[in-house]
Order: sequence, then structure tokens, then C-alpha cells
Amino acid sequence: MTTKNFSQASLKIAKITVGGAVLLGLGAATMAYADTKPLPTVERVELDKYLGSWYEVARKPLQFQNKCDRDVTATYTLNENGNIKVDNRCIKKDGTQTASVGEAFVQNAPYNTKLKVSFLPEAIRWIPIARGDYWVLKLDDNYQTVLVGEPKRKYMWVLSRTPQPDQAVVNEYLEYAKSVGYDLSDLIHTKQTAR
Repeated sequence: MTTKNFSQASLKIAKITVGGAVLLGLGAATMAYADTKPLPTVERVELDKYLGSWYEVARKPLQFQNKCDRDVTATYTLNENGNIKVDNRCIKKDGTQTASVGEAFVQNAPYNTKLKVSFLPEAIRWIPIARGDYWVLKLDDNYQTVLVGEPKRKYMWVLSRTPQPDQAVVNEYLEYAKSVGYDLSDLIHTKQTAR
């Protein structure tokens, strides 16, 4: 290889390396932008309409839900403090049911679109630590389907009042999640056996 050919080959490699680095940088910047761009919520949630039972349709992976195999539900009721009791249940792979009971605290009354949820023992739940964000991102007028997430876009759930919702509706909510910056490559579609 002549010096000229060697220099041209080196120049091509340098261009490819720089081009790759630029693409990687743009990809990282896009992901960082998705994480930092404000996450819009719905305008308002009427809590009395929101309370009750919901079936999980889809979610991004969440460590404490790893034990859940199917039939994941969330039931919300008002407690004596005026906060929301959260009763999450699912069926594990061995067929037994497991439950996790917590409390949700509204952060932006009277809009009620941003809550913090704690699953600490009841006696110490009043301490404002270890609380997760629960933001209502998309909700239909009849309170039948909801997209819930949090500002870092690490966690997300699609919930429905029925265990077998219309797939077109579910797809609409998932497309919306993508449009506000969620990566759904690791999405879990929840198995629901109820009809």
C-alpha cells in the first residue's frame, strides 16, 4: 500500500469513526431530550370517576411486578385521610395471588393529574420518602382506558375497566406513549384470563 493509499484509507476510517460518533451522540441526545422534555398530563381527573377497579393491559418492566404472571389489577378507593388506597393484585406463576397495598397522595389538587404513591408500611407512609410518581397521561371521557406514567419515562401502564379491551384502543394509547417519548421495545402485554 502506498503512502497515498494509506492516507486515503485512514481518512475514510476517520470519517466513518467521526460519523458513527456523531450518530451515537445524536441518539444519546435524543434519548436525553426525551427524558428531560416535559411530560404532559391530562387537564383534569375527577377522582370519583377514576376510583374503582382497573385491569392492567400493558406495562414497561417494573422490578416489583416481576413476580406477576397474569391477571394484574389495581383498585383505588378513598381512605379515611382523604388519600387514595391503592390495592394492586396479580397471580404469580405458581397460581397464587399476591397483593401490594399502598397509598396515593394527590400533588396538584384540584387537577388531580399528578400523584405520589407509597408502598411503605402504613405506620410510616406519612413520611414523604420512597414515593413513586403516578401521572395520568391520557384518559378517555368515560374513564374506561388510561395511560399512566412518570416524568423520567422509565415506567408506564395502560389500564382498562375491562380485562379484554379493544386492541385498536390499546394501540392508540401505546402510540400516544411513543409520541411523548416512551421507548416501548421492552413492553409487556399483560395476560388477563377474565372475560
